[in-house]
Amino acid sequence: MTFHRWRAFAVLAVAYFMTIVDLTIVNVALPTIGRDLHFSESGLQWVVTAYGLTFGGLLLLGGRAADLLGRRRIFLLGLTIFTAASLACGLARDDVFLIVMRGVQGLGAAVVLPAALSIVMNTFAEGADRNKALGLWGGLGAAGATVGLITGGLLTKYAGWEYIFLLNVPIGVAALLLAPRVVPESRLETVRRRYDPLGGLTVTGGLLLLVYAISTAPQDGWASGKTIGSLIVAGLLLVAFVLVEARVEAPLLPLRIFRMRGVTGANAVGFLLGGSFFAFIFIGTLYMQQVLGYSALTTGLAWLAASLTSVALAGLSQLLVTRIGPAPILATGMALITGGTLWATRVGVHGSFWADLAGPFFVAGAGTAFAFIPISIAGLTGVAERDAGLASGLLNTAQQLGGALGVAVTSTVAASHTGTLVASGRSSAAALTGGFQWALWVCTAIAVLAVPVSLVVPRRPSVAARSSRDSGARVEQSTNRDATYAR
Repeated sequence: MTFHRWRAFAVLAVAYFMTIVDLTIVNVALPTIGRDLHFSESGLQWVVTAYGLTFGGLLLLGGRAADLLGRRRIFLLGLTIFTAASLACGLARDDVFLIVMRGVQGLGAAVVLPAALSIVMNTFAEGADRNKALGLWGGLGAAGATVGLITGGLLTKYAGWEYIFLLNVPIGVAALLLAPRVVPESRLETVRRRYDPLGGLTVTGGLLLLVYAISTAPQDGWASGKTIGSLIVAGLLLVAFVLVEARVEAPLLPLRIFRMRGVTGANAVGFLLGGSFFAFIFIGTLYMQQVLGYSALTTGLAWLAASLTSVALAGLSQLLVTRIGPAPILATGMALITGGTLWATRVGVHGSFWADLAGPFFVAGAGTAFAFIPISIAGLTGVAERDAGLASGLLNTAQQLGGALGVAVTSTVAASHTGTLVASGRSSAAALTGGFQWALWVCTAIAVLAVPVSLVVPRRPSVAARSSRDSGARVEQSTNRDATYAR
């Protein structure tokens, strides 16, 4: 039985890793894609933004769909969409088509990720086995973003940018063939599945508009009418969503889940983790390419310092979380990320990898091992089976929203300060470096905020968490008996 569980985990983990890698794999290939498909300067950012927009905006809906319609069924649907869209991206021959297909690819990822994580949660019983599985899962998440940069650099240089998308096709097809054989089906069993269409409409619209506004703000301006209007409408939609969820009979997001300190704390830290670390990757990549003159491949290889450190420490992180609980490990991880980004603020115009970047990358990489893993464990500990997909989607939504906001804010800060320095007569390289230094200070500020928030996460499942889980189990047993009697 254990062997079959781990075979299922392997298939799910491969699919999950693909979706995380695709968040960053195109970054180093953007100049090449722009030249080949004749992108405008303003249009090129949408190759990244389109994926992040649908991914972040639809995660919550994807997670709840998995709970209600069947987690394996939804996983297979999402994987089919993701694989087909990857093929279409690789075959794209104009800019609009590629952007649209990247959006579809993000939709597939938003369906795959929460369904896969909720299957993992329901396949492994709470305790050491689940912590081991979630530890590996968190390690993949920590390494995925930097592995995407490395893979993107290698494929762009030696095969062509098309293969950063085409690589997903054989992997996706293999996972689709294996999943029905090794991945168990599960869903919330009730006599009648009730849906929340108004809740789904308001939260999806609100999240899509929010991600869109913060992703385009660096280009449009934070004070522009378009950005302010989008943020206001997004806020109104999300307020409406909360009001709907407080009153509807079968809510898409039961607000009771936030009474669990582990879930609330993990999501809050996940938001700050995304805002600091994903922005650090973004700014660090720009610094290496625009100031140090690194190629796409060299830039990707430089990030090995962070990803290999994260992978090497993942096992230790999981072991420590199992023994002493997630809170102290999570606080340690965010403190390390704070230290790494703070160290990186010293980068110079004539810097080098070993003198300026290796140390920060090693320290921040260690931090991701001690942050992503306890977040994954804390955010799902004590959650009832009926809410597995919901909790998974919520956790990943927090990280993606944080990442989108972090990248938008740091890029705005970098561009603004660079412009000020250019106007004062500084050279282009010196101005860019100054802008990136300010942006790295912002990354540091976001990361340090997460350290005290980490201590909100309980060392062990709270009484409320256990009560919620046990209540959920009783509800499911009751509804299953009712279904049996009805038949």
